Amino acid sequence: MRLFHVSEEANIDIFYPRIPDRNDLDKGVGLVWAIDEDRLPNFLTPRDCPRVTYHVGKHTNEVDKKEFFTSSSRKHTIVIESKWFDRMKNTKLYLYEFEIKNFELQDEIAGYYISKTPQVPIAKHQISDLFSELIRRNVEIRIVDNLWDIADRVKSSTLNWSLCRMKNVEPKL
Repeated sequence: MRLFHVSEEANIDIFYPRIPDRNDLDKGVGLVWAIDEDRLPNFLTPRDCPRVTYHVGKHTNEVDKKEFFTSSSRKHTIVIESKWFDRMKNTKLYLYEFEIKNFELQDEIAGYYISKTPQVPIAKHQISDLFSELIRRNVEIRIVDNLWDIADRVKSSTLNWSLCRMKNVEPKL
């Protein structure tokens, strides 16, 4: 297994624990976040890009596989809005890789790992073409006008899913 932090910043030498924004986490404990390689595609977008991501999990049924994937060879999908296409095409990302022994699992479905101590990356990888990287990782890419329809549908499916940066989506009509 490999763990990463994804950033648009090119020169991070050390990651210091930060207080989480999420209300379901202890605001008194700073954390360094990492993502496992299986869920890494969920973060191969510009930071503020709203997206719906989903992948096949152990409880995903065949009906949902057929409904949400266009090919049986795909097991992971990223959906973005068309207005983010150019930004996605022109963004460089940096994957900071961490030593896994310094992290503990925080959320198995999301692939989130946390550390309460500062972390120095063991490697840095640059990605200049996000679309090519997603395709290389066998991820289906969908581009839609608005994310709310697919977000509502995927939430009631048997897929493992994540809704990221949805505050940046136009409100439902």
